[in-house]
Amino acid sequence: MTPQDARQYAPATERNREPILEILLQVLPQSGTILEIASGTGEHAVFFASRLSSHLWLPTDANLELRASIIAWTEHIGCNNVCPPLELDAREPVWAVEKGAVAQWLNISPIVAIVNINMIHISPWSACLGLMAGAGRVLAAGGILYLYGPFKQGYEHTAASNAAFDEYLRAQNQEWGVRNLDDVVAAAKAEHLILKQIYQMPANNLSVVFERSAIE
Repeated sequence: MTPQDARQYAPATERNREPILEILLQVLPQSGTILEIASGTGEHAVFFASRLSSHLWLPTDANLELRASIIAWTEHIGCNNVCPPLELDAREPVWAVEKGAVAQWLNISPIVAIVNINMIHISPWSACLGLMAGAGRVLAAGGILYLYGPFKQGYEHTAASNAAFDEYLRAQNQEWGVRNLDDVVAAAKAEHLILKQIYQMPANNLSVVFERSAIE
């Protein structure tokens, strides 16, 4: 089996990667390590990293097959600024980047931003809380947390398509579903992550940007 045989494909990636990149170019620090939580197939990782050459991109995923896909995509594209993917579940009380040799290496190239695309609605609410807690621990003051996906606003869906998607998700798993943005912002604030900007995105999605506060 050749490495590229392990590549997996997410159809939404080609539709949303350019609009997401436009926002990342505006909000990311000029250099440093970008930690991606729940990298999935790795298609986003190689696309963004190849266009953010002054950054290191550190992908993670809890799924072994998806980590294999990330490696295969990295080898296929030839990105030398994509790190080997780490096994990481956002709900863990201590992330892999906080311990051992990885933590020592990150002292040299610190994590300046965390990117999380299309995860919190396709996972239990505990994953969102874990993401916020981890971002609060890992990011220094001024660090950026970037979220992308569909959200309710004022506990109301912003489009009929999002309502239908929410019903579909909950039918798959009762713990999944489109999250209310106010709840996400409150969870972030509890971990010293302050809402910085909301961007309207195609297909009724949002880019939501938080900044790590200096105040404990």
